[in-house]
Amino acid sequence: MAQPDPMTEDPASSAKFAFRHRLSTRVWHWVNALTLLVLLMSGLTIFNAHPRLYWGEYGAANDPAWMAVGSSQKESYVRFGETRFDTTGWIGNWKDSEGKVQTWAFPESVTIPSTYNLADGRRWHFFFAWIFSLGLAFYMLRSLWNKHVARDLHMTRHDWSPKHILKEIWDHARLRFPKGEAALRYNSLQKLSYIGVIFMLLPLMIFTGITMSPGMDAAWPWLLDVFGGRQSARSIHFICAALLVLFVIVHLIMVLLAGPINHVRAMITGRYKLAAEGQSDG
Repeated sequence: MAQPDPMTEDPASSAKFAFRHRLSTRVWHWVNALTLLVLLMSGLTIFNAHPRLYWGEYGAANDPAWMAVGSSQKESYVRFGETRFDTTGWIGNWKDSEGKVQTWAFPESVTIPSTYNLADGRRWHFFFAWIFSLGLAFYMLRSLWNKHVARDLHMTRHDWSPKHILKEIWDHARLRFPKGEAALRYNSLQKLSYIGVIFMLLPLMIFTGITMSPGMDAAWPWLLDVFGGRQSARSIHFICAALLVLFVIVHLIMVLLAGPINHVRAMITGRYKLAAEGQSDG
């Protein structure tokens, strides 16, 4: 988020606007939305090849898995440790577009390609992983250069106050969002979530993905030691993907509740409409 420019007014409505997002932020946001969607869907295709997760270096069908999808023509389940959840009809056992029961873990509606093809899934995944990695590196360097991190994401002593954080959580629970110029600044919850995602979760996904590559292991064998083996890296990669999906869901819900038109417009044009107290963001 950029430092807002001087206020501008729309003569037709007397509405006040401020510049909220730099071009680099807007481009990275929409490119990321596409690349992460493709990475998630192609990643599920890769997961379908062996729908089990392990800790350690090795993992085979008979090794104990901490997470597994069990499937057959009659039923299916997802198991975490010793706890099983019936998923018949949607994960592990589902009907394709022709009405035939399939037993891949994830259905064709959420995978790329829609048919089970491990080779094509890897091609899609690796190609968009490069776009994602280079885009993240550029955005991080750009954010440091233009002081976006220092200006907008820096956590002050006030931001760290438990009382202040609890108040923000309570305000969000009551759907009380900042108005006017206060809406141009990230609150403590936004700062914590964006710092966690941009500088921790996304890099972790990249490095665990690299660790699963035998070629990269040969070049950087220390990665296996850092993550405790290739199978542990795969598990961490999957957990990070699940956390990222959760973040996106919460992010979309907050955008819808806080005023989707205004927030989407700001992420496309950079211009954010300032709402007075008691008015809707629109």
